[in-house]
Amino acid sequence: MRLGFVLFNWFPHGGLQQDLVKIVRACQGRADISIHCLQWQGDRLPGVETHVVDIRRFSKTAVREAFARHVVQVVKPSVDVLVGFNRLPGLDYYFAADSCFAHRALVERSWWYRLTPRARQYLRFEAEVFGTRSSTIALLLSAQQHRQYSYHYHTPPERLIDLPPGIDRKHRAGSDAAALRDSFRVAFNIKPEQLVVLQIGSSFSTKGVDRSLRALAALPAGLRDRVHYFLMGRDKNPAQWQARAEKSGMGDRVHFLGADQSVPRCMQGADLLIHPSVQESAGMVILEAVVAGLPVLTTANCGYAQHVIDAGAGLVCAEPFVQENLNGKLIEMLGADRSAWRQQGILYGQTRNLYDMPQVAANILLDGGTS
Repeated sequence: MRLGFVLFNWFPHGGLQQDLVKIVRACQGRADISIHCLQWQGDRLPGVETHVVDIRRFSKTAVREAFARHVVQVVKPSVDVLVGFNRLPGLDYYFAADSCFAHRALVERSWWYRLTPRARQYLRFEAEVFGTRSSTIALLLSAQQHRQYSYHYHTPPERLIDLPPGIDRKHRAGSDAAALRDSFRVAFNIKPEQLVVLQIGSSFSTKGVDRSLRALAALPAGLRDRVHYFLMGRDKNPAQWQARAEKSGMGDRVHFLGADQSVPRCMQGADLLIHPSVQESAGMVILEAVVAGLPVLTTANCGYAQHVIDAGAGLVCAEPFVQENLNGKLIEMLGADRSAWRQQGILYGQTRNLYDMPQVAANILLDGGTS
């Protein structure tokens, strides 16, 4: 079998991109695999034929349009199964790494936003995947996605498949949890009475880093002086965020870690994960924190926020987002006994299937099934 994956861009630390890697690895040995994209940063995947399509136009919209034609005219005839990690015409399967664009455009944005070339193109591409005239099968990551796509496109139920999460079991709290915590806090000179608020994710605007900084700035002075904020990830404009951090009143207690730290070590060393993302189809880091025993403060628009509620492993800010709500919940969680949140998250990770997404997705793609 020839299995073709298509996406706009691949870079090492994107959530969509990491899901692609996991599924490709689960399919290797069972199919000939090729990847087709516009840009590729970093090392190529071993044993996978990778095609970077050189398309140059005067706008990003025109580039995406030309790539969509290339996918239909060139890639699709060359493979048996075509899998998209971005919404594009002609797909056999779409891995829904993104939240519903129609919901964002029609519910969360103003009417003029929907008239922009980018929004019109994204809405058209999304309709090509989810519309009633399409035959594309969508692999969904959260119940939130299922509700939104069903509502906006009336997609037949048999074309919407809910996947289990696919986090790595290495994130579960293990026998080395205490040692990892000590190692982290010694490395950064964190005193026993001090608190660590951790945030993980690249593209800081989308992940709500500005919301986090405002919440930290709103902490009562006595509590704020005990808090260290660690931000792990990458952004195109790090200097902008350094400047914003300096205005938060946190001084030298704001730490930019980059993207190469050990996530399990950081999670065990922290006291709270804050993840007030502006938009998030799933939010893998939320679930990783839950099973690590790290209490989570997140927003309801994140697909995996429901796991925080189901596990009893933290607090979720309701939508629409209100900054004062996040501020109050941060104060509440930092001042609380967090041990119950920790233990309930650890138990959730031991008793739920949160790990098998790549294998389930691979079986669907290779066996031609819908479940």
